[in-house]
Amino acid sequence: MNIATGAQRLALGAAIAIAGFAPAANACSICRCGDPTFNALGKDVLSATGWRVAFDWERFEKSQGAGDDFESTVEQRYTAVVAYSVADRLSLVARLPYSERSLTEGSASTAAETHGSGLADPEIHAQIRVWASPFTGALGRRANLSATLGVKTDWGVNDASRNGERLDEHAQPGTGSTDYFVGLSGYYLLDRESALFGSVQERVTGSNDFGYQYGRTFLANVAYERKLAKRVDSVLELNYRHAARDAIDATGALDGNTGGAVLYLTPRLLMEVGGGVVLRFAAKVPVAKNLYGEQTEKTVYNIGVTYTFGSST
Repeated sequence: MNIATGAQRLALGAAIAIAGFAPAANACSICRCGDPTFNALGKDVLSATGWRVAFDWERFEKSQGAGDDFESTVEQRYTAVVAYSVADRLSLVARLPYSERSLTEGSASTAAETHGSGLADPEIHAQIRVWASPFTGALGRRANLSATLGVKTDWGVNDASRNGERLDEHAQPGTGSTDYFVGLSGYYLLDRESALFGSVQERVTGSNDFGYQYGRTFLANVAYERKLAKRVDSVLELNYRHAARDAIDATGALDGNTGGAVLYLTPRLLMEVGGGVVLRFAAKVPVAKNLYGEQTEKTVYNIGVTYTFGSST
């Protein structure tokens, strides 16, 4: 991807997310949407030196194909997140997910169910502040822009088997591939009680040992955060995703029931319970879809807790 093309895609994706519609594009068969760092750690992860840890439960459901080629995937994912911020310039983040997947294949008369569970693919990334507005007494740093550089490892389980036979790719807890991602994120404080957040990210996917390659993915997100009470915040997000069709083997053959675009509307509630602990509740609701072949995407549910300790401004 040349620099000009990459910049054009970032600008186009951000504009699409803000406008709130999804034109023809591509989407992988079971990839994530939204900004996981913003979800787990908040917009101001670079604001203070110290540790933050988070734990999330997420339920995802989708289906693709028809008749004997129909398959439905339900995943429950449990993810631990650890982050350490160095002053207000650098934050290092590690994500360790565990996945439980249930895959149903075939028509109503021939349906068979497969279960797979185990370590999914850990991620490591750095978030680096590239610009910030001057510090003021009223709001601190009113605006901030950060770059993200990271890798999704291939350490997850991708060779789970039953009776000596490898499970279907969509029942595997991990993708078995090493992926790289780069992005930009930023926020702007409107006043002491509200803020805007936005991010864009490009994820370049690799192939696993069995020749399967999930589609290259582009994400764009915009969010409005508003304090409802002293210990309660609300967030309303638009999360946009598109990616290339999945390649099913080393020949590069594509799965016709992957690819397309999806836009989610995500309401989120955050409740501070004291001692640096924040509870989070969210639902990502698909509001616009343009998917290739036969596909459906369902609402994604998320519950999490974040704990901040050892911080100093």
